[in-house]
Amino acid sequence: MTQEEHTENAVRLVFEYDLDASPQKVWRAISIPELRANWLPDAGLSETEPSAIIPQQQASYRMRDTEPPYLESVVTFQIAANDNGGTNLTIIHELDDARLRLKPQAANTNMQPVMRAA
Repeated sequence: MTQEEHTENAVRLVFEYDLDASPQKVWRAISIPELRANWLPDAGLSETEPSAIIPQQQASYRMRDTEPPYLESVVTFQIAANDNGGTNLTIIHELDDARLRLKPQAANTNMQPVMRAA
C-alpha cells in the first residue's frame, strides 16, 4: 500500500511491504553499510550513518538528490514481525528541505503609505 501525505512543510510517501525474510535478516540489510549499499548506494545519502536508529525496529537516513536542485529528504525504514514469520517493512520517505518551507505572507505589503498630490 502506498500513501502520499502533504503536511505544511513536507511531502511524505509511505510504502508498506510484507516480506518472506525474517525481521533479523531485513534489519541486517538495512543497518549494515556493506549490505545496504547493494540497494541504497552511499552516493544518494547525505550521511552514510543513520540519523536516527531504534535497534531491530527502525533506521532513518538523510538523503540528497544527485542532481539540481539537490533537495534533501529523510527515509525511514520500520520493521516488525508479521503473522507468517516474515517481516512487515514500512518505508517512509519525507521530503523536508529547508528551501521548501513556506514563509508566511503578510496580509498587506508592509510598505509605508505614499501620499499623492491631487
